[in-house]
Amino acid sequence: MRLLFKVLSFLPLVLLHGGGWVLGWVAFGLSATYRGRLIANARQAGVVRASWMKSVGAAGQLMAELPRLWMGAPVRTDWVGEHHIKDALNRGKGILFLTPHLGCFEVTAQAYASKFGQFKSPITVLFRPPRQSWLLKLVELSRARPGLKTAPTTLAGVKQMVRALKAGECVGLLPDQVPPEGQGEWSPFFGKESYTMT
Repeated sequence: MRLLFKVLSFLPLVLLHGGGWVLGWVAFGLSATYRGRLIANARQAGVVRASWMKSVGAAGQLMAELPRLWMGAPVRTDWVGEHHIKDALNRGKGILFLTPHLGCFEVTAQAYASKFGQFKSPITVLFRPPRQSWLLKLVELSRARPGLKTAPTTLAGVKQMVRALKAGECVGLLPDQVPPEGQGEWSPFFGKESYTMT
């Protein structure tokens, strides 16, 4: 799988997006569970059919970008509000970055580590290992970068993040992750109870 991801990481983004769009629709067509959950969530949120149908292909595109993000050359980023980060770092203050999981986290953590983490303050992010061993190795390899540290989604990992913040370092938190049993809280979200981080 690593070799496949490495080969895919060299493809132009337009090809990855095209293939990902097709894969998104294949997954939607083949998985009744995924299809049912997507449609139910869209209805509950009041999203019309024409809009949620666009998200089917876009979800596949997101997944197809992962080889490029994980194993390709660093992604070019333009920073808006960079002075806020520099000001906090110069004052020795830690920063808490809240980003959604797939896509945004991968780009944000890597971009921060590349620009700031190697020189001033590393970023520590919570990391829940995937259940599949092949995917675990791939994810660990992709996140092993200078200026980027990972912390397990355990009490020890939370303590590691608190220590990093107290030391004036940065922390990345993925608020859309489901916490382990007993470490979260049930809260209403769009009229449904959701298990969230505390």
